[in-house]
Amino acid sequence: MSTAHRYSGTVQSVLDALEEGVEPGRPALRDAVRELLADLRTRAPGRSVEVRVPPYGAIQCVEGPRHTRGTPPNVVETDPTTWIEIATGRKSWHEAVSAGKISASGVRADLSAYLPL
Repeated sequence: MSTAHRYSGTVQSVLDALEEGVEPGRPALRDAVRELLADLRTRAPGRSVEVRVPPYGAIQCVEGPRHTRGTPPNVVETDPTTWIEIATGRKSWHEAVSAGKISASGVRADLSAYLPL
């Protein structure tokens, strides 16, 4: 028997709101984004890709050359709702990129191998 991923109460409440077509509250959305970013950093440790989900958070992850100054060569940026959808498997990485919901630049910026969390 396979067990489904269990998300925290905060992430689950945001997912429930999105499924109902309701805009999640800003504090819950912020906390869910940050929690899922932290999960990604754990799954893909490193500092070669910067993942930005404005206005709630940004992390560096994925093994490879470390970025130290200026604009990183590998950047992923998306909105909070899209981040939650791709991080939880509600939408695929490639679907979101094709729809223009994710801006990904650099040779290491494809996070599809690490998602969903």
